[in-house]
Amino acid sequence: MQPHQLNSAIEPQFDAVTDYILNHLGSNVPLVEKIGHHIVAGGGKRLRPLLVLLSANACGYKGEQHIPLAAVIEFIHTATLLHDDVVDNSELRRGNATANAKWGNAPSVLVGDFLYSRSFQMMVDIGRMEIMQVISNATTVIAEGEVLQLLNQRNPDTSEDSYMQVILGKTAMLFEAATEVGAILADAPAEEREALRLYGRHLGIAFQIVDDLLDYLSDSDTMGKNVGDDLAEGKATLPLIYAMRVGSEDDRKLIRRAIREGGLDDLEPVLEIVQRTGAIDYTRDQARAELDKAVSALDALPATSFRDTLITLTEQALDRTQ
Repeated sequence: MQPHQLNSAIEPQFDAVTDYILNHLGSNVPLVEKIGHHIVAGGGKRLRPLLVLLSANACGYKGEQHIPLAAVIEFIHTATLLHDDVVDNSELRRGNATANAKWGNAPSVLVGDFLYSRSFQMMVDIGRMEIMQVISNATTVIAEGEVLQLLNQRNPDTSEDSYMQVILGKTAMLFEAATEVGAILADAPAEEREALRLYGRHLGIAFQIVDDLLDYLSDSDTMGKNVGDDLAEGKATLPLIYAMRVGSEDDRKLIRRAIREGGLDDLEPVLEIVQRTGAIDYTRDQARAELDKAVSALDALPATSFRDTLITLTEQALDRTQ
């Protein structure tokens, strides 16, 4: 669903963010612009910058700086996508060729670095030290989450707690930062700032849990990647962790081997085990619990159409197909 379908007041602001992003991709090096435009053009729904706009508006913000601030969040997200695709050797994202597939790993990493740097230039222009503090902390935690995921790769002993730590770092922290900085920009009371921070955190956790669930349900036509991509990379995500916990000894042995070896040789039997053990329902229930926490956090905010839209986003998060 597009922003104007969620909240008509957001549409011109969202369009302004898109224009701001495109206007700040400029570089003296043509390849930087080419790769930057490639990944931004395929950038999905831009949920994270939307969260900045909604959070600022929900706290009564009347200025203009939420536009560049939303662009900052999207630049950071885009940089992480460039780096992730290199780390994961991905060739497809949202149905399109990844930047590393088109131009190679080295240019993708370096343009990711450029986007990180450009985002901090933009933050300096905004001139709010507290916002820089939140975002710089988030980027550090994101990097730690990615390294932790790398350490967990092909490790069938990954616990649910360790899995949650990874997704809190690699995904939820940027959601959390997006909603918190919107509140900071609006000079919101501490209670509202904390409410939005928690909303972003729980929404981000749920978003990644659903993403990991889709890897065992979806396909490249609906999601832009293939069923079993996580399994092929040896990632022990929540559906597999649960299936190993409640499945038979033979089930556990098969999944453990599939995680250790990577690849897709065992995809069909793993999919059967995930379905049979109730791992799909369990994973969806965990996402729903996180979304319930996100909605509850919003009780501290005044009743506005923007708060209503934040609630609507939680409803859509559980039902998305990509």
